[in-house]
Amino acid sequence: MNIEQSIKDPSRTLMACGVVKEPGVFAIENRERPVAAPAGWVLVDIAAMGVCGTDFHIFEGKHPFLDYPRVIGHELSGRVASDAKTFKKGELVVINPYLSCGTCRACLKGKPNCCSRIEVLGVHRDGGLCARIAVPEENLYPATDLTVLQAAMVEFLAIGAHAVRRGSPGPGDRVLVTGAGPIGIGTALFARLAGAEVHLLDLSQDRLEQARLKFGFEQTHLAGSEILIGDLKDGFDIIFDATGSAKAIEAGFPLLAHGSKYVLVSVVKDEISFSDPEFHKRESQIIGSRNATREDFETVMSAIRQGRIDSDALCSDIIPFSNFPNRFQELSENRDTLVKAVVLL
Repeated sequence: MNIEQSIKDPSRTLMACGVVKEPGVFAIENRERPVAAPAGWVLVDIAAMGVCGTDFHIFEGKHPFLDYPRVIGHELSGRVASDAKTFKKGELVVINPYLSCGTCRACLKGKPNCCSRIEVLGVHRDGGLCARIAVPEENLYPATDLTVLQAAMVEFLAIGAHAVRRGSPGPGDRVLVTGAGPIGIGTALFARLAGAEVHLLDLSQDRLEQARLKFGFEQTHLAGSEILIGDLKDGFDIIFDATGSAKAIEAGFPLLAHGSKYVLVSVVKDEISFSDPEFHKRESQIIGSRNATREDFETVMSAIRQGRIDSDALCSDIIPFSNFPNRFQELSENRDTLVKAVVLL
């Protein structure tokens, strides 16, 4: 059975799944195709998967919350496999990959994105680089008027939309986004939509140039250069860190303006330290931002529908599933000019 047959022929009992078997080893495995879903869950035939930094970290053995082997994939669009309570067969949906318990303190306070027992598709449990998965119906959102490619890019943009909602920038605010990768670009886009003056900081001149040419961010700064000059000497009202680097996070504290916010979008395993007197005299806030909620997914879909987010500029590469095994390592090694690669199933 080849990959195309396993995806396109729903009568087959086996399906091809993209599995990271151990760090550095990616393979296609045949597994049983789900034919029934638990109560309250829905079977979804996957249409497309966005390749995320998390997938690269899993492949590289750098993810702290993962057991191998693992079917990767959490940036997903798909079509409902059969009629459900609120969906019709064939309806295109965006999948929210954050499966929450519904009963912990965070969930009861309306914050399922930081559920104390959260399970993320493709991380804590097998993901969607396969023909079909079962998902709680409440985690499916109608992708009305979106393409399968656009729908597969909603989740990563929702991370940035959530971070911006946490930081709540507005007109007159000077914002710095550190890290011009996919999450940083998404954060910068929604901060700009909120009316803020957005600056980008990154170690890669190629990424900064891409941010300028593809997305129109003119105020870019190469890490290591002096950026607090002229009008920037008072610092930034809000800094969003999307670097995944403890050193970068620590380097951001001196760039905070008085009365500022520091939103930590990326996650690091290291301890973070900073000067308490400097932090206190600025009366700054440190804000964690984790995952996203339905509100953020809806914000992203609305922005795409209205043309306020250019999904074509975001999509760097479209890869058929059959070609992905040969491309995964190459993509992992060449991320400086990659915004979002999408696998079509």
